Amino acid sequence: MAAPDLTLSFAEHAAAGRKLLVPYVMAGAEPDWIDTIEALSLAGADAIEVGLPFSDPIIDGPTIQAAGIRSLEAGTTAVSALAELARRDIAVPLVVMTYYNVIAHLGHERFAGLAIDAGVSGAIVPDLSLEEIDGWARVCDDIGIATVLLVAPSTSPERTAHVCSRSRGFVYAVARMGVTGERSELGDEAAVVVEKIRHTTSPPVCVGIGVSTPDQARRVTEVADGVVVGSALVRRLSEGCGPDGAAAFIGELRAAIDA
Repeated sequence: MAAPDLTLSFAEHAAAGRKLLVPYVMAGAEPDWIDTIEALSLAGADAIEVGLPFSDPIIDGPTIQAAGIRSLEAGTTAVSALAELARRDIAVPLVVMTYYNVIAHLGHERFAGLAIDAGVSGAIVPDLSLEEIDGWARVCDDIGIATVLLVAPSTSPERTAHVCSRSRGFVYAVARMGVTGERSELGDEAAVVVEKIRHTTSPPVCVGIGVSTPDQARRVTEVADGVVVGSALVRRLSEGCGPDGAAAFIGELRAAIDA
């Protein structure tokens, strides 16, 4: 079965007024991680961000770092994780999130080919700058993988315009400066970043980093097209919630942003 296309799917949802929900799962952190992804796809997720573990995850906070360590200790590699994904037909687009060392080690073409075979239609590489992205992005464009780029609170308006013009699928709006992690309050940074993006032409805008509760997700999607939820879900999985518990949490988020 052909992988769902991230760019087309998100454009259609945004045009129809559906708010986008993107949960994050670390590949290999739990033995049943593939079952979790399948459960999330049926629980209201519009796409699923799949982390591929790396030993020096500069943007990840303690919860996702710990999940990455568990994954590496279990022997997970990019090749093994993508091979496992290739054995399942997931009903929503998959977006891999990893660091450039992982891609460079395999080579652009090989990594992209393995990703396509695994049903991946988007990629987030947070340590690959706009100035250095051309080689990787050209391979992605040719093979059908959307390069999702990030806009932070510190990104200048001029650079924001360049990022938005190069981003595919969606623009990842970073809700606050710092690493990933749950927060009791998001403050005003998310709205400020989204407003900055709205001044230029861009794909749909999804806010991530720090979004932890259904209420926060609802408030974020009042200004943005969607939300990415990572650490709050990864923590629950580390505590043993399993695929059913993960699906229940995503169902709560879905209900909140649809209300």
